[in-house]
Amino acid sequence: MRLDGFGIFVKDMGTMVRFYRDVLGFEIREKEDAGNVYLEKDGTLFLMFRRSDFEKMTEHNFSYADGINGHYEIALSVENYDSVDRAYKEVLAKGAVPVMPPTTEEWGQRTCYVADPEGNLIEIGSFVKGGTEDVV
Repeated sequence: MRLDGFGIFVKDMGTMVRFYRDVLGFEIREKEDAGNVYLEKDGTLFLMFRRSDFEKMTEHNFSYADGINGHYEIALSVENYDSVDRAYKEVLAKGAVPVMPPTTEEWGQRTCYVADPEGNLIEIGSFVKGGTEDVV
């Protein structure tokens, strides 16, 4: 088996598709109103399933977390430390919910966290020091 992609179950497909497309830059492969939407980012398939459609298909009811939740994170990497700071400011300006501002961790990663409209965590980080001040 090989990893083909990953998916999340969403309440409001249109809002979530617009966030991942317009705020985070994922390529959309389906229409916003589909019950099952395929997005692609850097060659990784990302699926969103409308909760009600998935429950109907599987004939099961599921429980879901509300608010900002820690069930998982989506990790996005950027070029360097300065890029972490820029990306954080950009996604906040476009509507991401702040969770943790850019911080350089003891293991050498500069990282930050935001949440999507349904409370799922997104990490933006880099292990590469520097940025514009290092360019000669």
